Amino acid sequence: MSVLPLVFTSGWASGVNAYAVVLLLGIFGATGLSDEVPASLQRTDVLVVAGVLFLCEVVADKIPYVDTVWDSVHTVVRPVAGAVVAALLAGDDGSLPQVAAGAIGGSTALVSHLVKAGTRMAVNTSPEPFSNIAVSIAEDLGVAGIITFAIFHPVIAAVIAGTALLTGIVIVLFLVSRIRRFLRRRARRREEKRLAQAASP
Repeated sequence: MSVLPLVFTSGWASGVNAYAVVLLLGIFGATGLSDEVPASLQRTDVLVVAGVLFLCEVVADKIPYVDTVWDSVHTVVRPVAGAVVAALLAGDDGSLPQVAAGAIGGSTALVSHLVKAGTRMAVNTSPEPFSNIAVSIAEDLGVAGIITFAIFHPVIAAVIAGTALLTGIVIVLFLVSRIRRFLRRRARRREEKRLAQAASP
């Protein structure tokens, strides 16, 4: 499948920011910069909804702990979006290659999302908000850059996305202990809040 590199790259990017992927691909298709983008992603209503949700994500993703809640909600959304975008890129004939593309896009988006969510939990253990904002901006720019690059150089973009995915997995494995401490602290705060509410008249 000649579209496979774009499928993989869009899957990785969807795991980080699915709305940006839909918005960028739609714009590239609507402006004629790419013939690979299906018409369904170029529709005005799709672009408007993706744009609004992208702006919501830009804000939520830069607020400590709010980003963790946002990531939790999107544990389903991002893999589904990655699968749908990948399937659409592969065609609309319901063929086996299209199903395979959807599976690749969805599974890649899921792993990418888990890496993002794990990294953010580790970053949120820092008391200052600036590292969170810096990581979020880097993610936004990374998604925009890789999708743009994938339109013109899909194979190289797929290699970069694969490298980023593997690097992210290694980083999360190193940060596991920090993430566990974060989860324990969060559970302790919830328990303290529950006890305080139970003790109040």
